[in-house]
Amino acid sequence: VEIVVRGYLTGTTSTSAWTMYRKGERNVCGNVLPDGMRKNQRFPEPILTPTTKSDEHDEPVSEQQILERGLVAGEDWSKLRETAFRLFSRGASLALENGLILVDTKYELGKDEQGRTVLIDEIHTPDSSRYWLAEGYDSRFRAGEEPENIDKEFLRRWFAERCDPYSDEVLPKAPPELVVELSRRYVYLYELITGLELDVSGSEVPVLDRIRGNLRGAGLAV
Repeated sequence: VEIVVRGYLTGTTSTSAWTMYRKGERNVCGNVLPDGMRKNQRFPEPILTPTTKSDEHDEPVSEQQILERGLVAGEDWSKLRETAFRLFSRGASLALENGLILVDTKYELGKDEQGRTVLIDEIHTPDSSRYWLAEGYDSRFRAGEEPENIDKEFLRRWFAERCDPYSDEVLPKAPPELVVELSRRYVYLYELITGLELDVSGSEVPVLDRIRGNLRGAGLAV
């Protein structure tokens, strides 16, 4: 189960809340939405829209379906749910301090050897999260305009125009200028999201060694 938290009614993929809503669906992963909502509108409270893997692609599921299918044990689900909303609340608060709106994001959680629930993978990066610039969002929404986005959507569009990223076995190789632009944007995003300047000292150290050293510095065995 992939845990997705959404603060706004938006998206472009088949599993996005806006795509389902636009098709007339009002029950989105167990969340009953009212009529009359508009694209990019903020939910009164963030909602949970989990997915699971199907034969073809991600399949939206409700919390009830997760429990009925035994995808997650009942005693674990309430903990996962609470953790996801707390993470999103904290991420949204930090983003707003730096002039950003955390629109939606996914979390991956698992269990360690002791059976403890742990957060894994990256968190609140443009790999898993959608960000908008906070300044101008209200006026753009009232005017029916798209928010100014800060994420990797431009990369998705490049591939979508040239292939089917979800079914093609071989994808086109991204040109060097696209790779450079992606790197530039990720540095920009890092500094916007964190409010810090990217420290490139130690970049001569191999990446894997750097990661292991940072984990050891955080008190994590590797």
